[in-house]
Amino acid sequence: MAELGLNEHHQNEVINYMRFARSKRGLRLKTVDSCFQDLKESRLVEETFTVDEVSEVLNGLQAVVHSEVESELINTAYTNVLLLRQLFSQAEKWYLKLQTDISELENRELLEQVAEFEKAEFTSSNKKSIIDSMKPKLAPLHEGGAAELLNKEIIRLQEENEKLKSRLKTIESQATDALDEKSKLERALQDLQLEHGSQKDFIKAQDLSDLENTVAALKSEFQKTLNDQTENQKSLEENLATAKHDLLRVQEQLSMAEKELEKKFQQTAAFRNMKEILTKKNDQIKDLRKRLAKYEPED
Repeated sequence: MAELGLNEHHQNEVINYMRFARSKRGLRLKTVDSCFQDLKESRLVEETFTVDEVSEVLNGLQAVVHSEVESELINTAYTNVLLLRQLFSQAEKWYLKLQTDISELENRELLEQVAEFEKAEFTSSNKKSIIDSMKPKLAPLHEGGAAELLNKEIIRLQEENEKLKSRLKTIESQATDALDEKSKLERALQDLQLEHGSQKDFIKAQDLSDLENTVAALKSEFQKTLNDQTENQKSLEENLATAKHDLLRVQEQLSMAEKELEKKFQQTAAFRNMKEILTKKNDQIKDLRKRLAKYEPED
């Protein structure tokens, strides 16, 4: 069987269009035949005709046939435009840009190849009929394929979001503990200062200096710990916000695809395009994990 270099699905689509074109062509040829038949039955009733009469009959036949052929050519051109519109519309919904080579439409070798393909498809006695139940529309997004991948990605992002929320709660708890520790240290410092004020007459100069150094060191260590906790909390909040934005963006893409996707087109290219989007999302999540790993407390 002649082939056009297309996959099975697209080749079946071509066969469906060729069947449609053959049907239209057959109807138009029957119309032309009827023009001649009508002329024979309505005008060729005399045995002899003058030159003027023959000229009139031929001119009338020419006008009718010209009108029929012109109408068919115009209708064929418009039909091809509608077919291209379907293909381009499906491509645009996947953010693809198709290109055509008009010069290839007059390539005799390719035209002969199409003719052989048509002959093999429609004149073979043992040719299996194409399944009539094949639907030309795109499969709904929720039936699988790209939709399933998007749903899995959304679920994964939601799980990451929950993990980030849990991590944020842990950091908040640690920050609260740090604030409590700060309060305790401040009270201890105040107690030490009060004790220092009441007993300064009895403490030697060296002991007083050691106490002040100890208090200063504790205060510095506490401040450093508090700053680290604050920075960790801020970083995690930013990472959580980024993850939320990514999730919303993926959900928006899914919603848009579900509303607009109506017809199936180039499954392989669509899967590759969707895989590229998912790869980018995976890279973003990996980057988030690396950034979160930097701030996880060491056991």
